[in-house]
Order: sequence, then structure tokens, then C-alpha cells
Amino acid sequence: MLVTETLNEGLKRGYTITVPAADLDTKVNEKLTEARPTIEMKGFRKGKVPMPLLKKQFGQRLMGEAMQEAIDGAMGKHFENSGDRPAIQPKVEMANQDWKEGDDVEVTLSYEALPTVPDVDFSGVAIEKLSVEPAEADIDEALQSLAKNAQTFEAKDGAAENGDQVVFDFVGKVDGEPFDGGSAEDYPLVLGSGSFIPGFEEQLVGVSKGEEKQVEVSFPAEYQAPHLAGKAATFDCTVKEVKKPAEAEINDELAKQFGADSLDALKTQISDRLKSEYDSAARQVVKRQLLDQLDELVTFELPSSLVDAEAQQIAHQLWHEENPDVQGHDHPKIEPNDDHRKLAERRVRLGLLLAELGQKEGVQVSDAEMTQAIMTQARQYPGQEREFFEFIQKNQQAQQQLRAPLFEDKVIDLILERAAVTEKTVTKEELQTEVEKLEEV
Repeated sequence: MLVTETLNEGLKRGYTITVPAADLDTKVNEKLTEARPTIEMKGFRKGKVPMPLLKKQFGQRLMGEAMQEAIDGAMGKHFENSGDRPAIQPKVEMANQDWKEGDDVEVTLSYEALPTVPDVDFSGVAIEKLSVEPAEADIDEALQSLAKNAQTFEAKDGAAENGDQVVFDFVGKVDGEPFDGGSAEDYPLVLGSGSFIPGFEEQLVGVSKGEEKQVEVSFPAEYQAPHLAGKAATFDCTVKEVKKPAEAEINDELAKQFGADSLDALKTQISDRLKSEYDSAARQVVKRQLLDQLDELVTFELPSSLVDAEAQQIAHQLWHEENPDVQGHDHPKIEPNDDHRKLAERRVRLGLLLAELGQKEGVQVSDAEMTQAIMTQARQYPGQEREFFEFIQKNQQAQQQLRAPLFEDKVIDLILERAAVTEKTVTKEELQTEVEKLEEV
């Protein structure tokens, strides 16, 4: 087998791989000899089929397998000897398209090699870590919001208005006959909430305690119960109570509604949550500082294939952000511009740098960390958690999309341990200003 270099410019590589016909024939014979004891053919005992007949019957298929194995083996040996790591999947093409049995096989191999990433001295990297402590005013504001969400109602004299709660009995009828699921007692309905079919709640505005009211509505054509869809109905309603909204008091009882033992415990929970949010925002600011400095520290040749792919992805993403009404990919071809390519070069350079450092330092994402990441992501699909888990288990690309940011964060932490990091206490507003600057870039 002969491997001849045809291109070596920058990161671009090209080779011709020649597999002699005699080597292929030998490999085919080896495969036939290995399989012969198990082959049965009419007129011959098992394992006694003559080799020429076997070769005539199975030789063409085995020749294809032999070619693939020989080429794969040559490529593997080449990468092992050269130390090259392809930036993307190498391109392999048959050179002698008119090949026939008995000819040598020639294929061309081309790819871009990943560059050698230089070592970086991180001791000169200076990072300012912002820190925010939750203020009492912030905790009080959060408590007020919780009290507003924990809405309660108190008895009211007079007619019901939008926003009031009406407690009533009702019996629904279609064509004068009650239907299944159309009746209830002491049902609490907040007028204006839109929880009943269109037109129902509006007809209860103005009712008073003890009043009887017949509501006339039509079920929507697309109603979930087919036997009711599009049909006219009446509801005989008896109003038991009319209640007006009452703001919840900020006390221990409110705290218990949110799973805390006391108001002080709830305040502690709120403070911890706010601190976590502030720390997460500060982490993004630190990460941008670090990446900006790393981008200035290292320079090396980048694989154009990776840059092109990243620029295309950036351009495509930004186009969809500017055209949110277009959900699919039925749109004109999007060409990256110079700004897209500049950002792509930065991302590729930093990605290769972090990947190289992580590999050298043996950074690993544990199974437990992956499980936690999957569980966190699954919460975004309530009711479909099992399907999400199954999708992740079967999809290597989806697993890599979850693993990549975990790996990157670990490498970032590794660099921060070696950099000069100082902490600065700032206000929530000052932190917010820094976060907004990230969005401007």
C-alpha cells in the first residue's frame, strides 16, 4: 500500500492512497477462507464449496468490503504516523473511476488539519470579579411580588366585576339535555381569567349573591370534545358568593404557601436565590473578560472549513432573529459578511484553545454532571421528561451539545485559578450595566 503526499499548504493536506490489486485479492481470499466452513451451497456439503465457486458467488461483495477496510486502515495508519487531527470529516474520493477487477485501487484523501495551539502563560491575565449582595429593598420587592401572586379573595357586597371571584353551581345543557362534564357545585371562577369558553364569563359580570342566571354560549368549532364542538349550549347558574381580590399579608402564613416555615425562612430563600442570580450574571461578565484577553494572547492559523461553517451558522442565526416569523429553512440563501467571519474566527480560535488546554489537563465531564445537565434541560419540557431522556440517550450530537458547555466551564475555572482575580463589590444596577454591555458586542 502506497501513500503519496500531493498537497501540504498551511493546514491543507492531500494524499493519494494506492492499494495494489494483489493485496485486495489476498484479503478477499482470507475472508472467503474464514467464511468457507459455515457456507452451504446446493450440491456441496457444508464447508466443502470450492474456492473458485465461492469467489464467483461472493467475491464482488467481499471486494467492496476489502477496499473499504484497506482504505480505512491506510487512513488510520496515516493519522497515527503523522499526528494530524482532521478539522472536519476528511474527503475521500475514488481516483480511478474506471476501476475494474484486477486493477490497483487509487483514492484521494484531502482534509484540513487542526493547528498546533501554542502554550499560554495565564499568569498575566487579570480579571475583576464583580460581587453583589442582595439588598433589603430587593428582598422586600420580591416579597411584594409573591404576595401579589398569592392572591386571595374576601366576601363582597354588590355585583360582580371583572377580577372578582364568583362561586356558583351550574348545569350545562345541549338541546335541553344535560351533558357529561357540564355540571359542578361551588365552582370558584375569576371573571376575566378566560378559563371558561368564550362569552361565558362576560355574562356573569353584574351578578350578585343568590342570583340565578342562564348563560347562553356556543362551543368553539375546534373544541377538544368532538361531541360538543360548534354546538350551542345553556348553563343554568346559581350564584353562591361574590368575592373581591384581597392582597395577601406578608407574614408567616404567606411564607408557608411558598414552602417556607416562617417569613424569616422565606426571606433567606429569596436572598439565596437573588445571590445565585447575581453570581450567575457576574460569571458571564468574568467569562467575557477572560475570553477577550485570551483572544489577544494567542494567534495561530485557523482551519477555513471550521471558520466557514461557524460564520454560516452565525449568519443563519442572526437572520432568523431578525425574521422571527420564518420558522423553517424555506428562505433565500444567507451569505455571511465580514462581521460574521470576524466573530467566527474568534469563536473558532477560542474554542480550539480551550479544547486543547482541556485535553492537556485531562478535563472530564462526569456522568453525574451530565445527568444533572439532562435533568435541568428536561424541566423545560414538563410532561415530556421521559421522551426527552430517551432522545438524549439515542442522540450523540444532542449529548455533545450538553457536554460542551460543561467542559468549557471547567476549563474556564482552570484558567481562573492561574489568573490574577480580584473581587469588587458593586450594586445590582452596576452589575446590570455590565451585563447589558455583553449584549452590545
